[in-house]
Amino acid sequence: MSQSRTPTAAAKATIAGLAEPRLMQSLNPIAARFVYSLRLIALHQRMKRDPVPELAIRLNSVDVAVKTLGLSQTVSATWPENLHVSRFCCCKLTHDEATAASMIEGALDRDRTAFERATAGLIRPDRAERLWDSVLALVEAELRAV
Repeated sequence: MSQSRTPTAAAKATIAGLAEPRLMQSLNPIAARFVYSLRLIALHQRMKRDPVPELAIRLNSVDVAVKTLGLSQTVSATWPENLHVSRFCCCKLTHDEATAASMIEGALDRDRTAFERATAGLIRPDRAERLWDSVLALVEAELRAV
């Protein structure tokens, strides 16, 4: 006997939400700086260059640049696949960029639950603590630099 699989309203809303990418201007400024930094790091990796000097200039802080690179490396180590980033000119975020931004926004509010919601089903629980610590380190460096 075949069972009909009709999507629920919640499933339809989730799918519709995935079809509408989050926009850069909707992000907290610190989260937006990290997303732009991810894009810059990806560009430098393709060119086989160290991104820290340019990050330090753009972020006005060597400490923030180092913490940004550290978080990007932690994300790369904990993500289940390669991180997908958009081009600099693109105002729409990839799902990976939106997830990273949500993690940072949760950390800015010191809201571990929001952080865990952002990473639920993506990051293995045994890797979440390392990622949380790295996100907090960047947030603290950003707030010190203000």
